[in-house]
Amino acid sequence: MTNLNTVVTWVDARERLPRCGAPVAAAITGRYPADSAAESEAGTALGEEFWLVRPMVFTTLHFSEDGAEHRDCFVDSDGVVRLPYGLTSEETVTHWAELPTLPGGTTHGVLGEDVRSALQNAWGAPTTA
Repeated sequence: MTNLNTVVTWVDARERLPRCGAPVAAAITGRYPADSAAESEAGTALGEEFWLVRPMVFTTLHFSEDGAEHRDCFVDSDGVVRLPYGLTSEETVTHWAELPTLPGGTTHGVLGEDVRSALQNAWGAPTTA
């Protein structure tokens, strides 16, 4: 059986950022639902504060669907951009950690014909065609 235990090392996003293209676990903080502009101007904060972990990819350059350019940002699978803590953003990334590799492997992803044998290898079973 493959050892499924892993150690997570969190990195403060104010101190260091991941390499471009790195899949990471990102600790995100913000407020839900986000404040509207009028409430923010009045100095009142509505909604509840949160701090949660989401899988994301870090990139040094990202263009949103609306054409906006973002640098040194974290992007989730829905295309939502979050900046490192301390920068202007409704939700920011406080910490990040490298995602573990797939069980029994050294990569974060396997595609196509290699999936079946990678799964069998991780389960410790003989490979079947």
